Amino acid sequence: MSRTKRRWPLITESNPQSPISEAYKMLRTNVAFSNLDDEIRTIMVTSSTMGEGKSTTSANIAVTYAQAHRTVLLIDADMRKPTQHHIFDVSNRGGLTSVLSQQQELKDALLTTSIAGLSILPSGPIPPNPSEMLVSRRMNALLETASRLYDVVIIDTPPIMMVTDAQIVASKCDGVVLVIDSGHVKRESARKAKASLEHVNARLLGVVLNNVKRSKAESYYAYYGEQAGSS
Repeated sequence: MSRTKRRWPLITESNPQSPISEAYKMLRTNVAFSNLDDEIRTIMVTSSTMGEGKSTTSANIAVTYAQAHRTVLLIDADMRKPTQHHIFDVSNRGGLTSVLSQQQELKDALLTTSIAGLSILPSGPIPPNPSEMLVSRRMNALLETASRLYDVVIIDTPPIMMVTDAQIVASKCDGVVLVIDSGHVKRESARKAKASLEHVNARLLGVVLNNVKRSKAESYYAYYGEQAGSS
């Protein structure tokens, strides 16, 4: 494992008391209490289309879990347009694709971050067959191993309306957080994204509404829970 210093500070680390950071903490809390019978360990984050902030949301959620003294693994499963290695300023020479193609062991692909308790598995080199890799038994085994090694696994995936990748991963996770850009995404698109998740029997933990103009101090507003899925 290697450690590197990030260039791009995350709001949950740089300003943990801000309204935005508090919204991410609220999401963490609501996810924890969303099911008292079964613990939520693997959480997928997706959006309906590109540019809605799913990767930033994934990273910030991961940070808030680590700040709560949980061991966290952030997996960049967006093999088509990976972002997490940019956010955390780590190498993307190896990662998820390297592990799934048996070119690298999981323990060697994991990277530590400057945030205590938070590790990252970058996407790795972009493959010609992302969907096939995600649906494989090796992906199932990787998630099972990650769940044993970490308290929480956060998975950043491509937009669910763009490719089938997110649906594949959603079927393997305990729950899904859907990120919606309130200023650009129409209600019908959000409904279609929700329907795509329901099609694979994914559990929608909540919806994060991004860029809601509430005040100058807030650029994010998160609305969580089962009600979010039907709005």
